[in-house]
Amino acid sequence: MSKYMDMAIKEAKKSLLLDEVPVGAVIVYQDRIIAKAHNLKEHSKNAIAHAEILAIQKACKKIGDWRLNECTMYVTLEPCLMCAGAMIQCRLGTLVYAATNHKFGYVESIDQILNNSKNNHRVKIIKEENEECVELLQSFFQNKRKSPLNSNTKSV
Repeated sequence: MSKYMDMAIKEAKKSLLLDEVPVGAVIVYQDRIIAKAHNLKEHSKNAIAHAEILAIQKACKKIGDWRLNECTMYVTLEPCLMCAGAMIQCRLGTLVYAATNHKFGYVESIDQILNNSKNNHRVKIIKEENEECVELLQSFFQNKRKSPLNSNTKSV
């Protein structure tokens, strides 16, 4: 496992502390971290506050350009459609992700949007499977299902 994926996992654990889905992202340019972020969707009450989107915003600001074609993003979970679209829009060079997202993943699971020949940009994809990422996510969702606050019964 790379040191950059280690940093993404640290970011994911920050999400966990906020009761967010534990996803972390790190963007690297010329072997230096230029942005890191974790999910803040619940905390910010903002549907687009995914780790990947927040990291892209920070990276663009850091390098002073919307193009990230020489950058690599390390993320703990396969990106959703919105995040994969943002990667195409910012011309991300490489994506490295650790866990498959069977319900919302658009890199390999539901579709392979980053490899669509109709796109004007293709992102290089590397899957760096990581059991710690899988366990973080599984544990988070198991705890959510057990929580009495998530019961389907409503008081009248």
